[in-house]
Amino acid sequence: MIGLKKYFFLVLVLLAFACQRQKETRTIPVDDFFKSQNKVGYRLSPDGKNLSYLKLKGADRNIYIEDIESGEGRIITQFKGINIVFYCWVSDNELIYYKETDAASNQSDMYIIDKEGKNERQLVKNEKSRLRIIDDQLMDDKYLLVSSNKRDSTAFDVYRLNVRNGAMEMAAKNPGNIIDWRTDAEGKLRLAISSDGVNSTILYRASETQPFKRVLTSNFKDTFRPIAFSHNRPNIIYAISDINRDKTALVEVDCNTGKEVKNLFCNDTLNITEAQYSRRKQKMSFVVYETWKKEKYFLDDSVRQVYANLDKLLPKTETRIFDWDEAENVFILRTFTDKNPGSYYLYFANRSKVRKLSDFNSSIREEEMCEMKHVSYQSRDGLLIHGYLTLPLNQKAENLPVVVLPHDGPVERNLWGYNPEVQFLANRGYAVFQVNYRGSSGYGKNFVAAGFKQWGSKIQDDIDDGVKWLVRNKIADPKRVGIYGTGFGGYIALNSLYLHPDTYACAASNAGVINLFTYLKSIPPYQKPILQMYYEIIGNPLTDIDKMRQVSPLFQTDKINAPVLLAQNIKDPNNNSSETMQFVKNLKKRDISVTYIENQGDMFAGKNGALRHKFYTTLDEFLEFNLKRK
Repeated sequence: MIGLKKYFFLVLVLLAFACQRQKETRTIPVDDFFKSQNKVGYRLSPDGKNLSYLKLKGADRNIYIEDIESGEGRIITQFKGINIVFYCWVSDNELIYYKETDAASNQSDMYIIDKEGKNERQLVKNEKSRLRIIDDQLMDDKYLLVSSNKRDSTAFDVYRLNVRNGAMEMAAKNPGNIIDWRTDAEGKLRLAISSDGVNSTILYRASETQPFKRVLTSNFKDTFRPIAFSHNRPNIIYAISDINRDKTALVEVDCNTGKEVKNLFCNDTLNITEAQYSRRKQKMSFVVYETWKKEKYFLDDSVRQVYANLDKLLPKTETRIFDWDEAENVFILRTFTDKNPGSYYLYFANRSKVRKLSDFNSSIREEEMCEMKHVSYQSRDGLLIHGYLTLPLNQKAENLPVVVLPHDGPVERNLWGYNPEVQFLANRGYAVFQVNYRGSSGYGKNFVAAGFKQWGSKIQDDIDDGVKWLVRNKIADPKRVGIYGTGFGGYIALNSLYLHPDTYACAASNAGVINLFTYLKSIPPYQKPILQMYYEIIGNPLTDIDKMRQVSPLFQTDKINAPVLLAQNIKDPNNNSSETMQFVKNLKKRDISVTYIENQGDMFAGKNGALRHKFYTTLDEFLEFNLKRK
């Protein structure tokens, strides 16, 4: 009997040990989080018969075409070491693509090729100029409407590009202040948007033979984004607008009077960010609004049914449709959750069937990922701040090391969904804190405006208040809080070390802005019409010189006393490499621990896996040493 008791005791001990082993979190290899996708850029031919995509093989990425019915595929470009930066279908049989010629200056040439990979020819050679496709549908089977700044580097004119011989005929000359051009459903140029740097004006014409006339003018703090023309009422446009309101709404505007004639969707608490128009049905389909995640409000019951069918076919996941054929029968979509990067699918509406194309990242196991939770708190001046908190698996939400992850800017936001950086950090045992500080989009124009010229001031306070909220709730260990960001997020991270030195144990910056003066100087010539807007948001280098200097990390190295990780692409136009080196030298002179990574490319580009591996491995070691070992 005693031996039997010992046996059962041993079994219980082994079971307890097994359960404990199951609760241990596997340290997932760095590269598994940041794998290059094998297939990207899925597109459908207008007739819905062919699927195209960019396929990565080694360091080479080329265009492939697949017959949807038979499944037979073929490669149609054969480049070695050359990057295709963009492509699209312009007819059932032809595709346009941009072949990169100079990665540092983002220069590329335009080519056309047929779906069999034949009749390839160069259409445009961009010599220090840029060309944008305004409308990707061919007119008269040969003309493509494009804009180019080849005449004047500061202004984009509109041209009819003959894809048969490469000839470009000017269709509309830019007087110097037009920042955007828009077409109607038939591809005719009907709208232009001008800017004086602070105010934007919508210009309209009833036909291409008439001159443009002013419709309405709004301040840059307002949003007015045309979506489509009404088919039966050619003077009516659908637009996302927050003019005379705080939150954006979907409205109809009469271009003859400039007045709103109808609200299609308006809610005082919701901010619309997207709207979808159906060319085939000639009506609005739905709007997208943002709360803690993106939601849809349907304006077409048949579209509502499409998404209802997708919810049944692909349950417990978010679905985004991003391309479809002209008949709106075949769709390309992507699924995802906060714990799953998701997959790409073809959806056939007439058969209510889906076909999987590929996984976004097959190395990720959903059960090993962490939940992204929405949180909110009050800032010190009473503003409600929203964000996301991701806690590591199998650990109590008590006294954790924290990595604050501020988003890039100047006007962007964090969103709910799968984020490889968040999951990578959470897998290493950190609570990851993302803050939509004042100035972030998605919460109305008053919230955005509250962040103007607050870089290094109230924006910084919003983030610091969030860390204090974590400490008060005993989630964060106040001695083990680090901060890491990219771009303006990296700028915030570096600023944090001297603006709130008692809060952060270390900071990491990837491509972070270190000098606001240099950033403003880097704005390209074709964005000069909106330069005054940048001055209003960030600061004016002439009138705000003292303030901008005080909040530019380059000039504040004498106040930084915590370890720094700095990664910089020396070809990044937003930073000056000599200034970056001076920043590093000044810190080292004061015996501040600095880890510096220099590269010559964009590590987020698909084929630059080696750069990603180097950076995230270094970041892993940096945070481990400064937030766990100390």
